[in-house]
Amino acid sequence: MIQKALVLGAGGQLGRELSRTAGEEVDCVALTRQQLDIADPSAVSACLAELAPSVVLNAAAYTAVDAAEADPAAARRANVDAPANLAVACRDSGIRLIHVSTDFVFDGRSAVPYRVDAPVAPLGEYGRSKLAGELAVQRTLPGALIMRTGWVYSRFGSNFVKTMLRLMAERDELAVVADQVGTPTWARGLAGALWAAAARPELRGIYHWSDDGQCSWYDFARAICEEACAIGLLARPVKIRPIAASEYPTAAQRPAYSVLDKTTSWRDLALPGVPWRDQLHAMLVDLKESQDE
Repeated sequence: MIQKALVLGAGGQLGRELSRTAGEEVDCVALTRQQLDIADPSAVSACLAELAPSVVLNAAAYTAVDAAEADPAAARRANVDAPANLAVACRDSGIRLIHVSTDFVFDGRSAVPYRVDAPVAPLGEYGRSKLAGELAVQRTLPGALIMRTGWVYSRFGSNFVKTMLRLMAERDELAVVADQVGTPTWARGLAGALWAAAARPELRGIYHWSDDGQCSWYDFARAICEEACAIGLLARPVKIRPIAASEYPTAAQRPAYSVLDKTTSWRDLALPGVPWRDQLHAMLVDLKESQDE
């Protein structure tokens, strides 16, 4: 049983879902980056000494994939230095660490879902910084658990789903990349997986979590439009046109295929995989209800 948990990155979409879904039996303290700079080793050590949690869940990260190409130092500060500091402080205090990483540690050349032991080869600064953060945690704290995920969205923060809803309300037609394939992940489902991992202190090493199935960004956008129209979040459907990634150039190269194999997570966490479209529907209902309050 979890006694006291510290959630870091509480202002982000995953951090907010972790805060909302902590069970009543958990004494959960959630801190934003304004409240704790985890790239500051002394601040981290002092915080852990004061709070004395049994587990730290690190949902804090620099996730601006394209901006990381222009400012790799900022990405490394958040994605390498910060988890490295956490690992040292947790090791010295005997505290368990659960750290969230990304599918962007892979190069996208696979044709089958990436297993946890698949070779890593990130394509950009964001993926390289996240991989370096994984390695820093593993070197210092071999007992840590690292959870890789991807394509995360929720009703909080900025994400693909909310961007699509805004554009669909403004335009009659959208062009969306159809040759990059992954799996959407509702942050609430990911939060549930992380809490399940936190409740199993014997688990360590690398795990993968996203929702079940796979799709392209184009498929995802079409599903967003259909589901949002069905529940009244959008007044009318819009035309969505598939394009190649080469037609939508970005600063960072993204993997063409980043589907994760969740077999070990489903087994060890005793959680079923929920189809991504079912999770999308649930999130859109959650968003609509929050707007109607």
